[in-house]
Amino acid sequence: MTANLIDLVQDLGQPRVLVLGDCMLDRYIWGNAERISQEAPVILLHADHREERLGGASSVATMLRALGAKVHLAGVVGNDSDGRGVRQILTDLEIEHEGVVTAMERPTTVKERYMGRAQARHPQQMLRVDYETRTAINADTERELMQAITAQLSRVDVVLVSDYDKGVCTPAVMAQTIALAHHRGIRVIADPIRGRDYRKYHGCNAITPNRLEAGLATGRVIQTIDEAMAAAAQLRESLDLEAAIVTLDKDGMALVHRDGRRGLFPTRPRQVYDITGAGDMVMSVLGLALAAGADYEAAIQLANVAGGLEVEKIGVATVSREEILTDLMHVPFRSEQSPTIHKIRTLPQLVNEIEMRRRNGQTIAFTNGCFDVLHAGHVQYLHEARAQADVLVVGLNSDSSVRSLKGPERPVNSMDSRAMVLAGLQAVDYVTIFNDATPIELIRAVRPDVLVKGADYTKEQVVGSELVESYGGRVHLAGLREGVSTTNLIQRIRAA
Repeated sequence: MTANLIDLVQDLGQPRVLVLGDCMLDRYIWGNAERISQEAPVILLHADHREERLGGASSVATMLRALGAKVHLAGVVGNDSDGRGVRQILTDLEIEHEGVVTAMERPTTVKERYMGRAQARHPQQMLRVDYETRTAINADTERELMQAITAQLSRVDVVLVSDYDKGVCTPAVMAQTIALAHHRGIRVIADPIRGRDYRKYHGCNAITPNRLEAGLATGRVIQTIDEAMAAAAQLRESLDLEAAIVTLDKDGMALVHRDGRRGLFPTRPRQVYDITGAGDMVMSVLGLALAAGADYEAAIQLANVAGGLEVEKIGVATVSREEILTDLMHVPFRSEQSPTIHKIRTLPQLVNEIEMRRRNGQTIAFTNGCFDVLHAGHVQYLHEARAQADVLVVGLNSDSSVRSLKGPERPVNSMDSRAMVLAGLQAVDYVTIFNDATPIELIRAVRPDVLVKGADYTKEQVVGSELVESYGGRVHLAGLREGVSTTNLIQRIRAA
């Protein structure tokens, strides 16, 4: 499945997405939490940095833009400096915002977060101050917003509704948007409010409430997977959805589809620093994948990965396709999966993935060998090879290549077995098999930054050394474990 998700990311293209919802400005004040104030029993924050980012629906637009989508934003800001700031950031990010309406009667929504470091270490959110109004937009603003949405719908592939319950996604706006989108064959995906009345989402293709939101909307307490599935089924039927997706934080996501499909899509454990923005990231990637032609299952799995990367960052942050690809390529080994799923590659597959890693700033080490009967010397050698770069590629001699080098009684273990054992080692990122007597053509294709061979060779004896050094790479001679070799080990086994 990991390989399929890698293909999906690489084939996403540039879908056109309309984001509708509550535009916000996220302001961060960073500093060191130095001591308790003398004026009151509160922490004194010595501020040293101020940052402004887009929040709410405009955050979804930012995330989509970072993921390579062509983004159109529709929403409302106030006639104030914060509203002008939102527009300037949108312009700087090349997010189309003709659909953002200025409302004279309301302020721009601002969420101001104070981020404190204890002894200059990792920052934590201390306080959030909100500047906003939650009343519904008036009829004139509603009419102007619908005119903007109608104009945008002819230019997009999917509509994502980011509803923070600040008064922009009114029942009338939602009903007209859903009807117009469906008339054009465009999906509408909504991240709904935290509330009990979901009637305005009737007719959406899908909604993505979290555990608490789904519970409030259905009158349930969702603690188990079965309860989540029941809530999703209730929402799907009552709102006439194509699919209901309930996000379950560490438990992943539950899907109930109109055609009878149901499934739980777990997420893997993460180091969670800040859950802010995780829901926006999930919807962004879900909508992007669906617009690119993915089915719900693949879109949800990809959204799980992106949401996991988001919670590992502070505040509302973007995630790139390169980060998602890198994460997919480092999926931890699970006992029910063969390591061949994500480590053993044909040469064309390997070259594509290596190029992606290089674009992400990673360096490549390469070594090669028969690795017939793996022993402690091999493990030590491979760990040293991996330490030379960010990624280690192992070129593995095929069975016929081993026979030509070692004689008719070798290899002891088949090519597939040897590849699987190598792929099970943490130090090894990729294994690829070659048939030639030397790996020179493989080295030419991979173009490693570091070429690794054992210290029983001189640099001049290492195949490919001149080639690698010709483009600025280097050769590393790894130390050997004394008294350990495959030949000696086989002889001892036979003598026993």
